[in-house]
Amino acid sequence: MMSAPLRLIGAVSLLALGACSMTPTYETPALKSAPPAQFKALEGWKTATPADHIDRGDWWTLLGDPQLNALAERVKVDNQTIAAADAAYRQARALVREQRAGLFPTVDLSGSATKSGGGGTKTTTSAGGATSAGDTQRYQVGIGASWEPDVWGRIRAGISGAKASAEASEADLAAARLSAQGELAANYLGLRRADAEIAMVQTTVEGYQRALEITTNRYNAAIAPKSDVLQAQSQLANAQSTLEGLVQDRTAFENAIAVLVGEPASVFRLAADPSWKPIVPQIPVGVPSTLLERRPDVAAAERRVAAANADIGVARAAFFPSFNLSADGNSTASRLGDLFAASANTWSLGLTAAQTLFDAGARRAQVAQSRAAYDQAAANYRQTALQAFEDVENQLTAARTLERQYALQLTASQAADQTEQMLLNQYRAGQVAYTDVVTAQASALAARRTLVTTAVSRQATAVALVQALGGGWR
Repeated sequence: MMSAPLRLIGAVSLLALGACSMTPTYETPALKSAPPAQFKALEGWKTATPADHIDRGDWWTLLGDPQLNALAERVKVDNQTIAAADAAYRQARALVREQRAGLFPTVDLSGSATKSGGGGTKTTTSAGGATSAGDTQRYQVGIGASWEPDVWGRIRAGISGAKASAEASEADLAAARLSAQGELAANYLGLRRADAEIAMVQTTVEGYQRALEITTNRYNAAIAPKSDVLQAQSQLANAQSTLEGLVQDRTAFENAIAVLVGEPASVFRLAADPSWKPIVPQIPVGVPSTLLERRPDVAAAERRVAAANADIGVARAAFFPSFNLSADGNSTASRLGDLFAASANTWSLGLTAAQTLFDAGARRAQVAQSRAAYDQAAANYRQTALQAFEDVENQLTAARTLERQYALQLTASQAADQTEQMLLNQYRAGQVAYTDVVTAQASALAARRTLVTTAVSRQATAVALVQALGGGWR
C-alpha cells in the first residue's frame, strides 16, 4: 500500500501536469476606432513600386548614392546605440532561458571525507595522505533534488512575460537600426546640400568679385558713383560670410555622421562629390492597418502589453499555496570501496507546502498594480499607433507639397537667373543703376539656394516617410 507522503507527492505531480493558469487570456488591445481603409493624403496618387533589382530591406539604396550605401553598412556594425540595443536584446533572451529553467528540478551534489584520532578530528576534501595508528576515516557522498511544481502557472506566466519582453527588445533593436539609418541619411543629405550650396555661393562670390571690378573701373573712369563700389563691396562681403556659415554647417553634418558610424569626429573626413544629384525615390505605400505590424515601435509597444498581461498572472498566483518536492540520497562508509554499497545508502523524500494567511492586502495591491500597468501599456500602445498614422499622413502631405513647390521654385530660379544677367548687361551699358543689379543678384542667389534646399527636402521627406512606414518593405 502506498504511504501517505508518496500519495501526496503523486497528487501534487498530477496537479502540476494539469496546472491552472492565473494569467488572463491575451488579446491585442483594440484601437478606439478602426484603422482607416487608406491614407487621406494618398488621394489621386499612384502607388509606386521600386525596381526589382533593389533590395527593399536596404531602403536607403533608393537614393542612388554609393557613398551613402557604404556609410549605412558601417552604421549596422559600428553604431554604439545599435550595439547597446543588441546587448539589451541578448540580455532579454537570456532572461527567457533563466525563467524557463524554473520548470525543471534543481540537483545538488556534495561530498566530504573525515579523519578522526587522538589529536582531534580533521575534515579534508580528498582521501589522500598518510594515517597514523588509531585514526578512523569516514567518507560521505550526497545528492539532492528539489522541484517546485508550477501548479498555478506562476512560472509559465513569468516565461510568457519574459518572452514578450524579449520580443519587445527585438523590436527596440529594429527601431534603433531604423532610427540610426534614418539619422545617417538625413545628415548625409544635409552635408550634400551644404556642398551644393557651397559650390553655388563660391561661384556667386566669383561673380561678385567680377562685379566689384566692373564698378571699380567705372568709378575710376568717373562713370559710376562711389556708392556703386561700396554696394559691390558689401554684397561680396555678405556672400563670403554666407560661405563661411555653410562650411560650418557642413562640418557639423560631417561630425554627426562620424558619431553614427562609430568613428571619432577628429579623424573622419567625407570629401565633396561634385557629381552628386538629388534623387527623389517613389515610396510604395500600403494599407494603413499594416502599419501596426510593420512599425517596430508599434510592435514593441504591443509586446509590452503582452508582458504586462503575463505579470497579472504572476501576481494572481501569489494567492495560492506553493509546493516543493525534494529528494535526498546519502552514502556513508569508512572505506572508499564501500562508499557505493547498498548497505551504505540512505534516502528520503519530502513535500512542503506554504501559504500566506495574512498580508494586510499586499497581494491584492500587487494584482491592482499589475492591472494598472497593463492598462498603461495598452494606452501607450494605442498612442504609439495613433502617432504612427499621424507620421505617415504628415510625410505624405509634405512629399506632395514639396513636389509642387519644387516645380514652382524651378521656374522662379530660372527667371531670376535671366533677370540677373539682363540687368548686369544693362548696367554695363549704363542703362540702369547698380542698386538694380544688386537686387537682382541677391534674388537670383536666394532662388538658387531655395531650389537646392527644396530638392534635398524632398529627399529628406522620402527618408522620413520610409521611417514612418516602418523601414524597408517586403
